[in-house]
Amino acid sequence: MSVNYVCKHCHTLIGRIDEPSIDRNRLGFDLLTRDEQDQYVQEHDNGDITVRMTCDYCLQAYQHNPELAGLATPLQ
Repeated sequence: MSVNYVCKHCHTLIGRIDEPSIDRNRLGFDLLTRDEQDQYVQEHDNGDITVRMTCDYCLQAYQHNPELAGLATPLQ
């Protein structure tokens, strides 16, 4: 089983945890609301999990260029 952290904007792999078994609560998923879990956490049929978040590069780009938020695909 692996947990892959991927930028939701540029799709860059931010990090990966490879463990035979991972406690979802230890990763903090239990602190998310159901809507947040649906939006950011995707469970795959093979047991892997993808967590969509924002990488540092995209965060800085949005902070310096707030007008990017209005575009459908601002960072490709």
